[in-house]
Order: sequence, then C-alpha cells, then structure tokens
Amino acid sequence: MKKQNSEKDNIVLFPGLERRLLEKGVEYLHAKKYRQAIEYLEQARTLDAHNSEVYTGLVLAHFESGHPQEAKVIAAEMLKEGIGNYIQVMDLYIMIMVQLNQYEEIITTIEALLEDKEVPKEKFEHFSKMLHFSRKMAEGQQDLQDVEPPVQDRGNERLSLFSYQDPKDQMQIAARLAKENVRPYIHEINLYLESTEGHPFQKSMLLNILREQEYDKEVEVEKLGMKEVFIPAELPELQEVQKLLEVSKLLESSLESEDPVLFENIKSLVERNFFLLYPFEPQPNSVEAWAAAYHYLANGYFGLDGTIEDYAVRYGATEEETADAMEFIKRIEEISYPII
Repeated sequence: MKKQNSEKDNIVLFPGLERRLLEKGVEYLHAKKYRQAIEYLEQARTLDAHNSEVYTGLVLAHFESGHPQEAKVIAAEMLKEGIGNYIQVMDLYIMIMVQLNQYEEIITTIEALLEDKEVPKEKFEHFSKMLHFSRKMAEGQQDLQDVEPPVQDRGNERLSLFSYQDPKDQMQIAARLAKENVRPYIHEINLYLESTEGHPFQKSMLLNILREQEYDKEVEVEKLGMKEVFIPAELPELQEVQKLLEVSKLLESSLESEDPVLFENIKSLVERNFFLLYPFEPQPNSVEAWAAAYHYLANGYFGLDGTIEDYAVRYGATEEETADAMEFIKRIEEISYPII
C-alpha cells in the first residue's frame, strides 16, 4: 500500500505535468476531439487552479462541443477570480451569451462594464456597438414572446398555409406540425412549396419537418427565384450543408482569434441566411466570395471601414463574385423573419 501511495505522489509531483496535460488538451481541442480535450484540461486545472490557458481551453472545448452553458459557468469563474486578461475574458463571456441568446444579461453586463470606466479606449466603441446590437436583439425576442399562437381548428384538416403572412405565426404552425404526422396535409404542403407566393422561411421549416419525418417522395420547391425537385428524406440537416460549413470554416480561420464576438455575430447571420436558402445552393459557387461578402457586410453594420476589394483579396476571391454574393445577401436580408 505504501508503495502505491508513493507512486501516486510521484505522478502528481512529476515536473511539468500540468504543462504536458495542457498541451495535450489543446492538441485535442485543435483536432475537435472535445471530450478528450476537456478530460486533459480538467486534469491540468487540478494541478494549476489559476492557469488562464487551461481555463480558456476549457471554455472553448465546452463551447465548441455544443455546451455553451458549461462554457459560460467557467468564463464567469474566470471573471470572478481574476483569471486571465479581464477584457479578453469578458469578450469571451459575451460571445457565449450571444450564442445562448441571453441579450438582456449581455445588456446588464456591458452597462456595468462601461459604468466602471475600466474599458480600454480602443475597446470602448466595440462594447458600445455590442450593447446597441444586444438591445435590438432583446427587443426582437420580446416581440416574439408577445405573439399569441394562431387559433387552429383541430377538426379541420386544411392548414391554410397561405393565410400565415407573419413569420412569427408561421413558426407557430410549424411547431404544431412538428408534433403531428404531416402526411394527411402533404397535398397542401406541396402546393405551398411549389408556389411563388409562399414565404421562404416557412418553406424551409416545412422541408425540415418533412426531412425529420423521413418523407421519401419528390417535392418541387421554388424560392428566391430558384426551382428544383428534392426528396426531403435525403436532404442534409441545415448544420450539415456543405457550403455553410465551408463558409463558416473560412470565417472562423480568419476571425475567431482576431475578434470572436464579431465572428459569432457573422456566424449567426450566415446560419439565418442559409436557413432561408435551404435546401438550395447559393450562387456564386465561390465559398471565398461568400466569406468575404459576409465579413464586409458585417463590418459595415458596425461602421468599420474597408472596401469590398479589400475583403475579396483577404479571402482570395474575385471582386466581382464577392459583389454578387453581397447583393444576394442583401436580398435575403430584406425578407422578414423572426430571430432563429
């Protein structure tokens, strides 16, 4: 027994063990093996309870693995204990709350931060714009909560899809259909999908429901001037759309370390736009052009300078294709739809 305790002590006291655990955790993090990354980083934290690199790694590993609430708890601990650069950690903390759609909390946090007057001059504008953005998003959330569900006649087998012009009402009917077998309504759904009048947002929701219910017959879809035949059961999930993944990856490589909050905002914009496009492939084909256009437009929203040519060069796209992508994005953004 004594020998076993001695060996255990030797492992704990092994020189540089916490650094090796950290490096291994970061290695797994870069390889997107988040469970293993968390395991090694947690071990490193037990040996060095105030290492900011370990904490940041844990925040990112939880966040990227789809557990933003756990990431938020660790980031909050960093702020409370003064671990790492306060402003950088605060940026990370706000990024997580954006993902969680906790805009009221973001507002309270940034207002307190600005009142303390501890924000560096070069970051003041950034946090002020983030505060303005969060207030607008919070207003949108409140509007959505105030909408009463549309009254449905449960005995009537017609959906009257064309009668729902407000996207918020469309969400309500989609929520109902997601819990029912949609096949009794398939004729009406097909008419809606193939029409020129149907709303792109509602069409995407209907297609997603058909995909989830493994509907394996052909349906014709028309939206945003595009028309094609699809088999819903064979469609990918939105998160698995190849072009969406490629555009997000390019933006991540270019922006995540430079400005993680801006990256998360652009990522949300991309996901909303691709939801409206789903299941069509946007034109032009150039992934680089789409990444450049989204970056350019997002910076424009925040009042930052730069020409479209600058962003095209940055992402290795042509100026012409980037301009085409930008015009398409502006067209999509003109469509009314709720926060998704």
